[in-house]
Amino acid sequence: MAGPALRHRAEAAALALPPLLIAAERVAAAVVQGTHGRRRTGQGETFWQFRPYQPSDPAMRIDWRETAKSQHVYVRETEWEAAQSVYLWRDGSPSMDYASDAELPTKRARADLLTLALASLLVRAGERVTLMGSDLAPAHGRAVLDRLALLLERGSTPGDLPAYEKLPRHGQVVWMGDLLAPLDATAALVLRYADAGLKGHLLQILDPAEESLPFAGRVRFEGLEGEDPLLISRVETIRTHYAERLQRHRDGLAALTRSAGWSFATHRTDHPPQHALLGLYRILAER
Repeated sequence: MAGPALRHRAEAAALALPPLLIAAERVAAAVVQGTHGRRRTGQGETFWQFRPYQPSDPAMRIDWRETAKSQHVYVRETEWEAAQSVYLWRDGSPSMDYASDAELPTKRARADLLTLALASLLVRAGERVTLMGSDLAPAHGRAVLDRLALLLERGSTPGDLPAYEKLPRHGQVVWMGDLLAPLDATAALVLRYADAGLKGHLLQILDPAEESLPFAGRVRFEGLEGEDPLLISRVETIRTHYAERLQRHRDGLAALTRSAGWSFATHRTDHPPQHALLGLYRILAER
């Protein structure tokens, strides 16, 4: 009797979870296998490792017992135990609803999945997370994932760039979207956060058709954000120019993030989400 009852409760609990959260947990679980934790040197109490003494180290950190075993002087390093806060944002503008093929997720769906999956990984590592624009303080634990999932499924955080928020120094921000806003607007916001002492990462998410412009012949393009329709008689004649312009924009984003001490990466919706998630997580772990 206990078995069927337990299974029934488990199935009921699964049905109560937002579908986005279930999908995000699966992606996060797949990535966990390729990570090795987020240990960092700091003022914690948990022993991590011994390393050779350096002139800049205070003498009180020398481990005399370990030093006595060899001809070298060693210091004891402990694990950083103060959890950091990570502020997540995903583009909520109408352009994110685009998918060139019914078999592909929209850019918004992929951004939602990656945002929540990254939050799941960070929470497992003991970090505090929140969604920018939500007015929720950074938190950890399962409850924060439930809240983020509901906010994302309700379509929160509109706009092609996040609104500026005064965030604590030494926090980290992660922005996911198509990042097709004018470069000067993105630069102004990135540099403002960087000057405030925050590190950040930008992930550009595009549909494969937005990279390759695979259309041919006479095509009418209709914008998703109120732009006037654009009719092109032979799309193939502008393909090279289009690719060059997109590459210049990406090069600008890469140069901007380098100058700010941030990082930049790209992701296509026809590629596995695990690859982008692992890259994001490793960047945050290194910091």
